[in-house]
Amino acid sequence: MGTIATTRMSSKGQIVIPEAIRKRLNLKEGAQFIVVGEGDVVILKTISAPSMDSFDALILQARQQAKAAGLERMDIARAVSKARGRK
Repeated sequence: MGTIATTRMSSKGQIVIPEAIRKRLNLKEGAQFIVVGEGDVVILKTISAPSMDSFDALILQARQQAKAAGLERMDIARAVSKARGRK
């Protein structure tokens, strides 16, 4: 089991993540979280950017799927313009 600690919420809704947990998880100032609340449980999940290798693999997969679907660059440009509300 992980480190267990207690904290409390301020009048502004802020909480402090105890130092032992910040160190163990290598959390730095500015870290971002997804917050999930259900019943009396609150879960914080860190958000981290994917590595460039993961991002490159995702782009490659998207390009392969677009090619298999017969999409061309102009199709993508039109879709983006339409989504942005342009003609």
